[in-house]
Amino acid sequence: MTADTMLSTAPAAPAGKPKSRRMTTPKILLIIAGVLVGLSLVHLLTGADDVTSQGAVQAALQAAIPLGLAGLGGLWSERAGVVNIGLEGQLILGTWFGAWGSIEFGPWIGLLLGVLGGAVGGLLHAVATVTFGVDHIISGVAMTILAPGVARYLSYLAWSGTPGAGSTQSPTAPRLPRVSVPFVDDLAGLERKHWFLISDVAGVLRGLLVEVSIVTILAVLLIPLTWWLLWRTSFGLRVRSVGEDPHAAGSLGINVYRYKYYGVIISGAMAGLGGVFLSTVSSAIYREGQTGGRGYIGLAAMIFGNWRPGGLALGASLFGYTDALQLRRGSESVHALLILVGALLLALAVWEFRRRNRVVAISSAVLGILSYVLFFSVDTIPTALVQAAPYITVLVVLALAAQRLRPPAADGKPYRRGG
Repeated sequence: MTADTMLSTAPAAPAGKPKSRRMTTPKILLIIAGVLVGLSLVHLLTGADDVTSQGAVQAALQAAIPLGLAGLGGLWSERAGVVNIGLEGQLILGTWFGAWGSIEFGPWIGLLLGVLGGAVGGLLHAVATVTFGVDHIISGVAMTILAPGVARYLSYLAWSGTPGAGSTQSPTAPRLPRVSVPFVDDLAGLERKHWFLISDVAGVLRGLLVEVSIVTILAVLLIPLTWWLLWRTSFGLRVRSVGEDPHAAGSLGINVYRYKYYGVIISGAMAGLGGVFLSTVSSAIYREGQTGGRGYIGLAAMIFGNWRPGGLALGASLFGYTDALQLRRGSESVHALLILVGALLLALAVWEFRRRNRVVAISSAVLGILSYVLFFSVDTIPTALVQAAPYITVLVVLALAAQRLRPPAADGKPYRRGG
């Protein structure tokens, strides 16, 4: 009997243990439909055009992709039992090598070099944590501290004599091509009619399917690919087994160190691709500080998704949407969305109260009431609060979801063969 067969035929969990709540495809589609109807109602009631406009959806997609890629990186690493706080540093390496490679060799080579740059960052984190047993948090923080210095030094070497560039930014980098689905842009007239739901769907479709970067398509495809690899292949089964119980996996003949390395290096590569997106798709230039803490928000999206790709994608979309609203009449749009936010929080309060989860129920009810108090008290939201909206969203969502989370059992725990 092989190790994979023994892992897949392991005894089932005890009957008293609660079942995990997974983000299945029907659930995800139902959530998307519900959110779309909710946004349409907000548009109808408040006249805030940008909550479902093509520009808002494009900006949200552009903001969500690097968050989602950082989250996927965290997912691969933590499913292998290694906490990767260094995702922010690996994003930075991806931005620099992606921009430099695009400038020197063209955008396709830049894409490859950016991914490799992030993968090297992941490799360094794996050497520190897996081989030498360094605390995962300390290694990740060190990566995040060192990466900006490395990028600045490399920028000085590469661009110090280049007009318009220097140690903190690159020259303009060429971009990868963009594609559009035929005839979708013809829905512009329908979007302008402002019909309930129909025009909103037209705006969302135009935002998602018109002028889409190749990197965006690749990033979206990586979500189902990650699910398939981790949950439908023997390779993924082994990666997850070393994150759940590495000693049991080792006793079955699995090389625990090797699969931890695989997980962390793939993690860095995912983050590197997110960095490439920032420096060659979101903008056409590398600029110091352009990651803006997205590695940490990506980790929050991963936690929100309960360490599964589908939930992670929803979390990244939520955080990306709130971030994008800053660019699309932020004060008006965030003020209008308080209607939907309040309704969702109150509905959650009722649901949790019926489940006898009184702490979450009371917290949700208080936040829902405060949302409506704020909506009726002011006409526009202050700019500072709009800018803080993504971070407030992260904190509120994680606080309310904390009791339903189940990380891999051996996540962050040191492992020594025979220990």
